[in-house]
Amino acid sequence: MMEFAKTWKIPAALLAVMFALMLGSSLGDSLTTDEDAHIPAGYSYVRYLDFRLNPEHPPLVKALAGLPLLFLNLNFPTDIASWTTDVNGQWDQGRKFIFGSGNNPDQIIFWARLPMILLTILLGILFYWWTQKNFGRRTASLAILLFAFSPTLIAHGRLVTTDIGASIGFLIGIATFLKFLERPTWKNTLIAGAALGIAALLKYSTFLLVPIYGVLLLVWAASQLDIDWKSRARLALYLIGKTIVIGAIAVVAISLVYGVFTWNYPQARQESDSQYILRSFGNRALVNIQDQLVSYPMTRPFGHYFLGLLMVVQRSAGGNTNYFLGEVTNGGSYLYFPIVYLAKETLAFHILTLMAMGLALMRLRRARPWGFKRIGYWVRNNFALFASAFFIIFYWAYSMKSPLNIGVRHVLPTFPFIYILVSREIASWLRGVQSPAPADWRMAISAIYRNFIAPIPRYLVVGILLLWLIAETLLVYPNFLSYYNELAGGTANGYKIATDSNYDWGQDLKRLDKYLRTHGIEKISLEYFGGGEPSYYLGDKFTPWWSSRGPALGYFAISATLLEGATEPTGPGFSRKPEDSYLWLKNYQPVGRAGYSIFIYQLP
Repeated sequence: MMEFAKTWKIPAALLAVMFALMLGSSLGDSLTTDEDAHIPAGYSYVRYLDFRLNPEHPPLVKALAGLPLLFLNLNFPTDIASWTTDVNGQWDQGRKFIFGSGNNPDQIIFWARLPMILLTILLGILFYWWTQKNFGRRTASLAILLFAFSPTLIAHGRLVTTDIGASIGFLIGIATFLKFLERPTWKNTLIAGAALGIAALLKYSTFLLVPIYGVLLLVWAASQLDIDWKSRARLALYLIGKTIVIGAIAVVAISLVYGVFTWNYPQARQESDSQYILRSFGNRALVNIQDQLVSYPMTRPFGHYFLGLLMVVQRSAGGNTNYFLGEVTNGGSYLYFPIVYLAKETLAFHILTLMAMGLALMRLRRARPWGFKRIGYWVRNNFALFASAFFIIFYWAYSMKSPLNIGVRHVLPTFPFIYILVSREIASWLRGVQSPAPADWRMAISAIYRNFIAPIPRYLVVGILLLWLIAETLLVYPNFLSYYNELAGGTANGYKIATDSNYDWGQDLKRLDKYLRTHGIEKISLEYFGGGEPSYYLGDKFTPWWSSRGPALGYFAISATLLEGATEPTGPGFSRKPEDSYLWLKNYQPVGRAGYSIFIYQLP
């Protein structure tokens, strides 16, 4: 018990603070984009065992969000077009369910978000446990601090989206597969298969674990330099065979869960919905496979999973209209994720990262020369470290090639692994080289100096950076979603870098209501971006507005995402109709903001 308390008291305290920050800040946030689709979908899965809504995301995260709602005696409309006849009518169904059926929207939002907050804490627990097991308590303690005070993790860890689920999926998928490679017993094979199945049920991007497993398997086999190459080849073939079993176990797990959530989804309706959704999908061979899967009762659960996977492929290839660095476009940029990552994590953390990179380079330089055998032995003896670095590089390379640039949240699964690499180097630097037991009093004094006095400046530097990081995160409360660091001009100016889920996802609608009441504003025109319902919070105070109506009169409010999209220059290959523009707003300055994301003007 004493050892358990010693191991877990630091992460428990840090995760408790993180829980409080997430819960407290979420109370003031209105419904964000995607939540208005995910919440009704999750509720329909657990109440009706029907998966007609939101098939482009796996069910597990949404189902967890829906579970507490079963105890609220809610009205869920099943007699409207978005449920009965529309194909994937998730947006209309969500708006009607949350705001238009006599339910309490804030109660629904609170109870749907609570499991997401707990899921983030679970991610922290798993992250600390695995880091401590593989890299030691010092590294794990520093890593969990970086985790608990990341504005990005706090922001997205509160919302009913699949990004934290993806982070859990990749962590458990990689951790269990490394354990399997180390000891490929049938027990570890079963555990790795179950973990891969759970990962697949959390987020479709975890499909990338398939090529990641392939590379890690081959590198692991090649690094076993104590055996000859024929034995390494036999080991690789043996591991490949068992990895296929891991995949088969995952397919069974996926099919079982999808079987439950499609139990009351009529097969004829499922087939027609799938055909309609994939009518414009380019690769008809894949569509034909999906058609065959859903046509048989035994395979139609997996067919529904396959439908969602194809939808994600189609969506990713198509890109999304977005604002980035002064330009509106519907394509992607290789610079998008590096820049928003540098802008959205704290500057103190980036300084720690640079220090860690410098320390790692010095370590590599001292260890030269590097031959094939030496590299092989290092990889084998530090395989968790190698796997972490490889995953970061692979995932970032994949993300940077994607034209879908809608938020730093899409690289969130790499954050825990980045924290590991940084924390390992910093913790090693702080520890220094420990002196052996002294032989006489002179050596004892020298050892005291080297072990306890010489490291003091190091601890001061790291301590100051960590205090800065913590203070920076606490000071932005409760506006974590809009956070940008000093390099990006601070949170107030972050919208000039990138918007959407980086800055404005509709979270400040309740704060707009508070602003109107505080300033005695009785009427305002509004164009809002997000999942909330202005009429619910503002009542008859607001008039819906859109750009084609021309200049508004009196008080006018607009979401930052829409403002940048309608006023900034367009990029190559993208055009904006004159009626979709708010260029006339450039002649005015906002008189206030609701939170950071809704700009308020007083027009003549």
